[in-house]
Amino acid sequence: MKFTPAKVNFFNLIKLPLAFFGGVRVKSITDSEVVVTIKHRWMNQNPFKSMFWAAQGMAAEMPTGILVMKAIYDSKRKVSMLVTHQEANFYKKATGRIVFTCSGGNEIREAIQKSIETGEGQLIVLTSIGRNTEGVEVSNFHFHWSIKVKSEA
Repeated sequence: MKFTPAKVNFFNLIKLPLAFFGGVRVKSITDSEVVVTIKHRWMNQNPFKSMFWAAQGMAAEMPTGILVMKAIYDSKRKVSMLVTHQEANFYKKATGRIVFTCSGGNEIREAIQKSIETGEGQLIVLTSIGRNTEGVEVSNFHFHWSIKVKSEA
């Protein structure tokens, strides 16, 4: 499967409806970076009239997961993947459209290669930064991904 924003957004509609109906949309995908947006609206707001932290988390995880899935697909190997830990920082109320970007594609490919060579699982920390339309960072999320290439038997 070719990883395109349209295909991933359709996948989200079918397999991750909470993300789709919450407004999470993939805007661009490359080997090294994925950009996802979410718009503040009634459905994903908190009582303080800004975006609920969990909605931001959902949008923030998406670019990291797409990068991991794309690197696994490109490796042509069977690889297990799992988020083992997550941390977040919030700096400003999230209102309007928030753009989350993760640029960790090269680190993922290196970790998959190392897992192929050693047969051991690898831990990668991927950062997803959320910025408002003015370019101000409103939040950032750090996802700890565990990946392990499955043995070919």
